[in-house]
Amino acid sequence: MHKQKGIKKWCILMMMILSVITSWAQSGTNYPNGINSPFSQYGLGWSNMPYNMPSATALGGVVYTTANSNTVNPFNPASYGVVNMESFVFDMGLSVEMSTLRNSSKSQFDADGNLGYITLAFPLTKWWKTALGIMPYSDVDYQSVYPSQGPMGEEVKTIYEGQGGVTTLFWGNGFNIIGANNPQGVQLRAGFNANYMYGTLVRAITKDFSANDTNYFLDSRNQKNTYIKNFTLDFGLQYEQPLGENYRLGAALTLKPGRTMTVKDNALVYTYVTNAGNEWMRDTIFPANGESSEYESTLEQPFTTGIGLSLQRNDKWLVAFDATFSPWSGMKYTENPNVNIFGVSPLRYGNNSRFALGFQLLGNKNASSYLRRITYSIGGHYESGRLQLQVLNNSSRQLNEWGCGFGVALPMRKGRSVVNIGVGYSSLGTTDLLRRDAFTIGISIGSCESWFVKRKFN
Repeated sequence: MHKQKGIKKWCILMMMILSVITSWAQSGTNYPNGINSPFSQYGLGWSNMPYNMPSATALGGVVYTTANSNTVNPFNPASYGVVNMESFVFDMGLSVEMSTLRNSSKSQFDADGNLGYITLAFPLTKWWKTALGIMPYSDVDYQSVYPSQGPMGEEVKTIYEGQGGVTTLFWGNGFNIIGANNPQGVQLRAGFNANYMYGTLVRAITKDFSANDTNYFLDSRNQKNTYIKNFTLDFGLQYEQPLGENYRLGAALTLKPGRTMTVKDNALVYTYVTNAGNEWMRDTIFPANGESSEYESTLEQPFTTGIGLSLQRNDKWLVAFDATFSPWSGMKYTENPNVNIFGVSPLRYGNNSRFALGFQLLGNKNASSYLRRITYSIGGHYESGRLQLQVLNNSSRQLNEWGCGFGVALPMRKGRSVVNIGVGYSSLGTTDLLRRDAFTIGISIGSCESWFVKRKFN
């Protein structure tokens, strides 16, 4: 009977995971985001990591030293080592984002909800735990219109638009090097993630002339599809040291090796006329006769270092700090210089650093009051060099981001499973250029089931 229930659980879980993976794969993106984000027109788009996880949002972005037996933390693969023997962890998150774009004269509000991630983890041996997951890396969704005048005084609308995104599938492994048999003593864990990134980014620039004379004025469009299919690796360490009877000191290190990769591009530049709402192509500018519309561009992952420190007072409280350093933020995309159909990009890559500080009031799982079993979290972050854009007079503007968050972890089933709720706010840029203010509300369910227990009958 117990064996049949276990098989049923596996079948239901696999059907859920496959349905989500299939829907993401068919869309070619991580999710159909409905928020207009002009910042997503650069690089691989806008990335909300690690704030796509409510537990990270609640702590202000602290992720390197955190490790829980009923949730999955892919931002430091060493954390998988705390998964209990005979347990199966299933962690899924949802989020709603409300974003306002502002400049000196206008503002725009958008909101959208998304399935954030699906992860699972389970033990292979007492010292080796593994994890699988799918989560968004970035998304592209923007549309903006800039009116101007042509050479003969005619009105010209330049339309910038894009959609798509990149999703990450990962397989992680965590290893208990020291302390597997003594959870209260010194702990040393190591781990790695093998990541497969895939997705399609579609970007276009359209010139729309208001003039009716098609002998002199033809609308035109530059469109490019970028196909991402690449593998990356990242590594992590976590160390815990008891300080007397009441305190534990934690330290963490994460590394993302620098890597240069190639991506496939497919471009088309053409003129067209509009008749009764339908577009009719007139001339193809690129590719010319004998040329191919497909070519290769470059994608570079920077060497990224993450450092974390934490101090825990038994089951009372925890304070943690993260610092991240890299030569630039995110992946650097460089279009093939022999094509470059969009011209020179205003994006400039410069040093990037992120700092996060979080505090938790830990719940007592043995308390008689449910309110005392809840864990409360609060934190904040600051990131410099999130974006650097070339503006007028060839000067460069660095856009920094700051934000804060708070949340609760609600225990279920005597503490083996948990519901995390996180609320976050972030602000990027300035109103004299463009500022993005965003509120995020996320909820995740971390289910920890005893699936590998060998039943004994008298």
